Amino acid sequence: QVQVVESGGGLVQAGGSLRLSCIVSGLAFGVFNMGWFRQAPGKEREPVSCINYSGSTTYYGDSVKGRFTISRDNGKKTLYLQMNSLKPEDTAVYYCSVVNMNERTCSRTGVSAWGQGTQVTVSS
Repeated sequence: QVQVVESGGGLVQAGGSLRLSCIVSGLAFGVFNMGWFRQAPGKEREPVSCINYSGSTTYYGDSVKGRFTISRDNGKKTLYLQMNSLKPEDTAVYYCSVVNMNERTCSRTGVSAWGQGTQVTVSS
């Protein structure tokens, strides 16, 4: 059974930084593409950033380009999202998932169920 556990969220002022982590168990992490999604209140869940199995290809949503950096440690089965220059509009619950992706698009697969997510709140 595939499980994902997200952590690292919190309350931060605008302009601040956070680093999210996602630990994955129950699958061969190093052969799957992974991604971060977020869902703000009243909005649909959207892809934020994705990375291929080797880390050689990444995708970023337009709203986070230049501010967020995705990375992974296959040995630790962990996905990361470094978030800098945070804005109030980044406030959301952040989730990780197995994805299909290329440089231009990213979408969730059904390989893993959603985890509990981690709340990011950016105050103005």
